[in-house]
Amino acid sequence: MEEELVHIAQVVPTAHHAHKLFSTSPLHKAGVPEFSSILEERILGQTVQTNLEETGRVLSIGDGIARVYGLKNIQAEEMVEFSSGLKGMALNLEPDNVGVVVFGNDKLIKEGDVVKRAGAIVDVPVGEELLGRVVDALGTPIDGRGAINTKSRQRVGIKAPGIIPRISVREPMQTGIKAVDSLVPIGRGQRELIIGDRQTGKTAIAIDTIINQKRFNDAADEKKKLYCIYVAIGQKRSTVAQLVKRLTDADAMKYTIIVSATASDAAPLQYLAPYSGCAMGEYFRDNGKHALIIYDDLSKQAVAYRQMSLLLRRPPGREAYPGDVFYLHSRLLERAAKMNDAYGGGSLTALPVIETQAGDVSAYIPTNVISITDGQIFLETELFHKGIRPAINVGLSVSRVGSAAQTKAMKQVAGRMKLELAQYREVAAFAQFGSDLDASTQLQLNRGVRLTELLKQGQYVPMAIEQQVVVIYAGVRGYLDKLDPSKITQFEQDFLKFVLANHQDLLKTIREDGELKPATDEKLKKLVLDFLAGYQP
Repeated sequence: MEEELVHIAQVVPTAHHAHKLFSTSPLHKAGVPEFSSILEERILGQTVQTNLEETGRVLSIGDGIARVYGLKNIQAEEMVEFSSGLKGMALNLEPDNVGVVVFGNDKLIKEGDVVKRAGAIVDVPVGEELLGRVVDALGTPIDGRGAINTKSRQRVGIKAPGIIPRISVREPMQTGIKAVDSLVPIGRGQRELIIGDRQTGKTAIAIDTIINQKRFNDAADEKKKLYCIYVAIGQKRSTVAQLVKRLTDADAMKYTIIVSATASDAAPLQYLAPYSGCAMGEYFRDNGKHALIIYDDLSKQAVAYRQMSLLLRRPPGREAYPGDVFYLHSRLLERAAKMNDAYGGGSLTALPVIETQAGDVSAYIPTNVISITDGQIFLETELFHKGIRPAINVGLSVSRVGSAAQTKAMKQVAGRMKLELAQYREVAAFAQFGSDLDASTQLQLNRGVRLTELLKQGQYVPMAIEQQVVVIYAGVRGYLDKLDPSKITQFEQDFLKFVLANHQDLLKTIREDGELKPATDEKLKKLVLDFLAGYQP
């Protein structure tokens, strides 16, 4: 009899013990019915009717975060499904509950709802079947054109390639923008940041780059093709709709995938979208093809991640971002790479976009991403309002590895332009104070003004590299020094029209040789001088 009493005393805790269990456990945040049923099961030593390993129950829900009891064997970043059909992802694994972020409207979830493990880490469909479609962060089509029958799926959080499979960047990734291809060239497999305030033309550079790939994707050579993925994070739906229309009109949608997590989507979807897009791009990279991915923009992804982290009660750091916000972006951007021939020779080029506040590039997220990437294109509001578009600050923009991939012809003409523009910026600052300038200084000023005019370019009109070479050649060699700066843009249009109509053979030679041989140089010089001799703007 005494032994039985001792056994009962061990099984049934005292009221004090039960109260302590209630007050120290996060379960006390749960509703009374849920808590009392869990407590009753613990006291009576019963096993829960549902299988604790595979299902759990919602203890609390709010702000897109569900606290779930059960799910003992769940993995980090595993998918779960709520009884309402909504999906979520387990992010916080705590001793007696799991913090789940909800991919959708949390109003559809109630306390006490059953949560099922999906048994798989978050993955998305990948493959060429996605080209031409608009999908959400989970790869579900949202363009109203039916289901996508892909043959394979890929985890979104896959590790970046190691050191051995990589090779240095060696092929050019042409944007069709004169200022970029000549001064901050980008190679296939590079990460080049586009940074600037709002309304400075960051997205315009990205869209022009996608449109410019049409000339390569229409050709039969698979090695030249570049498939594009555009990830829209936290943008307006109307903006994404305009973008799709613009790409469709330019016949560029057929080689592009758009992954959209708009401003009205849940924060976890905005956090996930870049990783989903990256997994889709890696399919091309790992199959020996070339892909370009644009993240527009990563500032909004960081904000979504901050929101999730604070609601999951992770400790905040600088600017209230969590401590691992650097890792958030580094693990994403490290997945862009140029693979060596033993691994197929494919590449994934990344163009992340970051929005600054009042040109402050020393804020937390901008400095993080600048340190991860291989260079940046810095856009300035002041230049934009002056009419210099694209508004690229040539002094602050750099490409750390792209010059190795630049075509030789462009190197020959653009090498001097960098120097000329640097000297012009230096002299222009002093020229404001004094009017009596010597002849060489005046020449530098004149040349700089004309080259700045020459680098202006309209939106959605990317240029082939051989056309850029002939135009920049005329400016760098000083043939435009006598021309009025306001007439430069008109000259460029007329000159290109003339060359395209009468000298296709010269353009073909530059394109195929990839360099300006002495004979080509002589022919180009004669062509420019002959055109200018009879030119009346």
